[in-house]
Amino acid sequence: MPSATALIDGNNFYASCEQSLDPALIGRPVVVLSNNDGCIVARSAEARALGIAMGTPYFKARTELARQNVVVRSSNYALYADMSQRMMSLLETHCEELEIYSIDEAFARLSRPRSGDLQHWARRLRARVRQDLGLPIAIGVGASKGQAKLANRLAKQVPAHAGVFDLGRCDDADNWLETVAIEDVWGIGRKLARWCRLRGITNARQLRDMPSGELRAKCGVVGLRLQRELRGHACLPLDLAPAPKQETCVSRSFSRPITSLEELRQAVATYVVRAAEKLRRQRQRAATLTVYTRTSPFIPAFYSQAASTRLDLPSNDTAVLLEATLPLVDRIFRPHRQLAKAGVLMQHLQGTDTLQSHLMVPMSAEQQRKRECLMQTIDRLNQRYGRGTVHWAVCGLQPGWMMRRERLSRAATTRLSDLPTIHAR
Repeated sequence: MPSATALIDGNNFYASCEQSLDPALIGRPVVVLSNNDGCIVARSAEARALGIAMGTPYFKARTELARQNVVVRSSNYALYADMSQRMMSLLETHCEELEIYSIDEAFARLSRPRSGDLQHWARRLRARVRQDLGLPIAIGVGASKGQAKLANRLAKQVPAHAGVFDLGRCDDADNWLETVAIEDVWGIGRKLARWCRLRGITNARQLRDMPSGELRAKCGVVGLRLQRELRGHACLPLDLAPAPKQETCVSRSFSRPITSLEELRQAVATYVVRAAEKLRRQRQRAATLTVYTRTSPFIPAFYSQAASTRLDLPSNDTAVLLEATLPLVDRIFRPHRQLAKAGVLMQHLQGTDTLQSHLMVPMSAEQQRKRECLMQTIDRLNQRYGRGTVHWAVCGLQPGWMMRRERLSRAATTRLSDLPTIHAR
């Protein structure tokens, strides 16, 4: 039986997660802000209908949002990550193969039934995700990833499709492709879109049918592969086992400028703890650490500095990484500089399946096993009872530089203290 590729996408994912957690928000316009409550990064369908633009700075839109009774939420990353994991786990049970593409998108490979119609499968899956998680999704089906991307867009933009569109089973596929502007085709950036328009290529159908030689001369085999994807040839296989990460970075802007060494040490320590958790989840160890900080680029006398060190024995042990990183803070700190951002970078990553011992760093297999068990225990406690349940003292207690999130919703799916309480009468 012929196979098909589906792109399953959570609609307005951040805003939908907020509505799922608080049903009182369903049907109301909702926007979600970026770090430090800076800009609008997600909008519910109701907020889109009001003409609220993506990326608008909150301080500029605050008055208008209040006038239109728009609900404003700070980014709740713990909630979004947990809801994403739940959604992907649910999708895996309904798909033959699944590639997690982003926090709210996944490509699926499945076989078409004898009738070739996947509408029943798609609508059943859409209803299941809505019932179990309270999240609306859109499903686009095609013969390739490129077609699935276009179908997904059409599923969301055309109300008559009810969130599901199969480009391989419609009789007027060319007409639908003509409704997709060249800028909205997956893989087409701003410069390439301008190049296409200068040659009269304004939509997805014209891109599919243009001379292949001309496209290849412009962007090589990548452009040719994109065109073949639009023609229904599956050139991009599903990435079922993502390649190991080459680097892991944790960085944040501060809620206010910091000027003291102690606050910078707390910030860097906090980011190292988070990076160590990521390394353990990725089953990797870091051999090189880099710490950096900078002032705001919008003030005079811009300052930026970084420092690195290499570990004799690669590690993902939080204590080891903190011991190696904190001395670097003294090297990058400068008094009277109003630091706006800092970050840590874990480099030269290695898998945890092998570890090359070092003569000058003796550590027996039993010592290594005990440290790994300790880190696993800390991770499990923080996952079960909420981040910060087991806290490293060097990170400080409720520091004032932490990211500003004045409109943060509860994290009821990851923190017991945030579970709603129901009083029965």
